[in-house]
Amino acid sequence: MQRRTPASRTGRPRSAAADAAILAATRQALVELGWSKLTLGDVATRAGVAKTTLYRRWAGKNELVVDAVAELFDELRLPDRGSLAADIEGVVLQFAAILARPEARSGLMAVLAESTRDDALRARIRDSIVERQKRLVVAGRARAEQRGELPPAADPAEAARAIDLIFDMVAGAVVHRTLVSAEPVDEEWVRSFTRVLLLGLSAA
Repeated sequence: MQRRTPASRTGRPRSAAADAAILAATRQALVELGWSKLTLGDVATRAGVAKTTLYRRWAGKNELVVDAVAELFDELRLPDRGSLAADIEGVVLQFAAILARPEARSGLMAVLAESTRDDALRARIRDSIVERQKRLVVAGRARAEQRGELPPAADPAEAARAIDLIFDMVAGAVVHRTLVSAEPVDEEWVRSFTRVLLLGLSAA
C-alpha cells in the first residue's frame, strides 16, 4: 500500500509501525467518539504510544485526521480491465466502497466541515487527498491514449485542466451520491455515470 507520512523532523528515526498504529487508532476513535470528542491523548492510548510520540509527528488533531483519512484513499488502484470505460467503473466502485466504511465517512465529513473555517486544513486536504489521487486520472488517461481510445493531448495546459475536471466530476458525483444523497453506488449507477462521463470526454 502506498503510504504517506508527515514531513520528517530531526531526532530519532520514525517508526512505520507506530505511524500505522496511530493512524488506525485515529480512525477507530473517529467512529466511536466523533470529531469533537477525539483527543490526541485518547489516540495515543489506543495506539499504545506515548502522547509525545504523536506530537513529534503531527502538530494537532486536524493534521492527524487528514492523514488518517488520506491513508484510506491511498488504497485506490487503477485496474486494467481492458477498456477506459471498464477501468473507470472499477475505480468508481473502489472509491464508493471506501466511502462506505464508517471510518472514511466519519473522517472525511469531519475534516471537510472543519476546513470551511480553516484555510490551512483545506490546503492539507487538497495536498494529501485530492492531488495524490489525481494520479489515477493521469494513469487512466495515459493508458487510454496507448489503447487509442483517446487522442494524445496537444496542449499540456489543456490536458492538466482536463485532469482536474475529470477528477472533480468523479469525486464530486460519488461523494454526493454516497454521503449527501445516501444512495447506493451500484454497478448499474456506475455504468450510467461512466457513459455520461465518456460522452463528455468524446465531445471534448
